Amino acid sequence: MVRFLLAFFCLATLVNDCIAQVIVGADNELAYMTHLQSKRVALVVNHTSRKGDQHLVDALWEEGIDIAAIFAPEHGFRGDADAGEQIADASLNEIPVYSLYGSSKKPSAEQLAGIELVVFDIQDVGVRFYTYISTMTYVMEACAELDIPVMVFDRPNPFTDVVDGPTLDLNFSSFVGLHEVPVIYGMTIGEYALMVKGEDWIKDAALLDLTIVPLQNYRRDKFYSFPVKPSPNLPNMHSIGWYPSLCFFEGTVVSVGRGTDFPFQVYGHPALSYGSFSFTPKPNAGSSRPKLNGQSCRGNDFQSVDPPKGLDLSHLYKAYHNLDGDFFLSNNFIDLLYGSDALRNYLKQGKNINQIRATWQEDLDVFKSIRVKYLLY
Repeated sequence: MVRFLLAFFCLATLVNDCIAQVIVGADNELAYMTHLQSKRVALVVNHTSRKGDQHLVDALWEEGIDIAAIFAPEHGFRGDADAGEQIADASLNEIPVYSLYGSSKKPSAEQLAGIELVVFDIQDVGVRFYTYISTMTYVMEACAELDIPVMVFDRPNPFTDVVDGPTLDLNFSSFVGLHEVPVIYGMTIGEYALMVKGEDWIKDAALLDLTIVPLQNYRRDKFYSFPVKPSPNLPNMHSIGWYPSLCFFEGTVVSVGRGTDFPFQVYGHPALSYGSFSFTPKPNAGSSRPKLNGQSCRGNDFQSVDPPKGLDLSHLYKAYHNLDGDFFLSNNFIDLLYGSDALRNYLKQGKNINQIRATWQEDLDVFKSIRVKYLLY
């Protein structure tokens, strides 16, 4: 079963949407509050889960909602842990806070015992290797297996009108890419949840009772600025705009500025022979062990450069052909980011950017035919 709560949705989208403020699912309380009352509710949330100027936990407490458990994704409930850092379970005012980025990435039956409804409300960035959609997928699967309804509070991201990049080969499925989707998949998190269920990408998908609490005053071509940074190393909308293109450097010896004040807005390496910009990564909040720690890196600065509309591999391509020696990390993390080992092979074969992009097109066309079935806006 799928529900799309239309309360006050259709009218709001017709009224002066050029100037009206986007209302996220959490603020669309008339569409969901009565469904939460008199139920034992679990929340899948982090620091981005805001209702107005309050955290969602505080807002629901004030409404008398029985919050029986909290689940937190990568970076933790407060959103301040390093990328990849294992998070331990904790508690908040005697409510258990279970980590979904520790010993397990999927809620257990014991953790969900007695829960009557699970609410997911986390700000995603619309990029395949950003792990919040993987967390949502495992939550949906656990709830389908236990016959627990799931309610997703929808939120926009900067790429809902863009579909670009290589589509993942399921042989390379991992927590940084579970599904056969391109790097930029062009969907809100609510739309993505509908696709996960509708395409049977979880066990017992048909049994899942899924509700999407929609956005109001939203159009895909409208820019939406996040009120809170989604993770420690995406500090502003500019870094988020560059993230899909620069994140591939995470699978290489090149730094993307972790350990600086401008992560995902620069890239560099001590041995690069081009670029007039330099930076030195040092440990800081959210990056305790940055790549190339303490080394002066030469490269490019995009802090004043508009991000690309889609995926731009030209900077990775240029750095690959400039650096001698091993370029990709020995763990082949680049394959998980790209979604296959094709990129490494293409570069070894001497393919140029246009030839690489051409290999994406057939799969992009297939994905677009799937995506369109689940678009709400």
